[in-house]
Amino acid sequence: MKTRDTGDTAVKAEKPDRTRGSGAQTVYQQLRQSILELALEPGSPLDEVTLSEQFKMSRTPIREALVRLVAEGLAKTLPNRNTVVATIDFAQLPTYFEALTLMYRVTTRAAAINRRVEHLVAIRSYEAAYADAVERRDALDMIQANRDFHVAIAEAGGNSYFTNLFARLLDEGRRILRIYYRSFDDRLPHQYVDDHSHMVAAIEAGDAELADKLAATHAAQIVQQIQRYIARDTVSNIAL
Repeated sequence: MKTRDTGDTAVKAEKPDRTRGSGAQTVYQQLRQSILELALEPGSPLDEVTLSEQFKMSRTPIREALVRLVAEGLAKTLPNRNTVVATIDFAQLPTYFEALTLMYRVTTRAAAINRRVEHLVAIRSYEAAYADAVERRDALDMIQANRDFHVAIAEAGGNSYFTNLFARLLDEGRRILRIYYRSFDDRLPHQYVDDHSHMVAAIEAGDAELADKLAATHAAQIVQQIQRYIARDTVSNIAL
């Protein structure tokens, strides 16, 4: 395996797999991990030619990977058609947090009212996956499992508009959540794992008021922790 530098950041380039579609998947996964880990800083160029040379692939799988990253909000296509790592607009965080908190509450409340047995099975499977990722201190798995957990709750609520909006907000906030876990040195206190269990119990019991309250408290803790962390010098080296 070879490693080449893209700007100040090293991204691993593997020998290309000839299986159809696997090249784009390889590029997507490696770039996505570097972006979520903040190894590729916001605003970093994602040049097709450079990446094609780096991964020893044609530009077609590179382009496919970049399209996926743009769709997830992790990359952005500029007016000149160049692609860069999406910036993090900390000035807009209060607005983002307001929308996120509302979605936490409304989807968890709706799930308590409308959930079915098959929904609870899915929710509990993601709850377990999240707890396992926390135990392993695997931040990227935590981010994915947390996203899947809350989307499953939204799906149990039965409103596809809420589900789609919440999924988009969670996807856009992946790097913010990475900062959240970093604030704990990836050692998330177990009480925050228990928050998920308490929400699931309220949903299973059909207690909409309690589900709403627990979701609001959970969201508030996340927002407050992130706000405290980004106010410190520990994130001053992150390009916005």
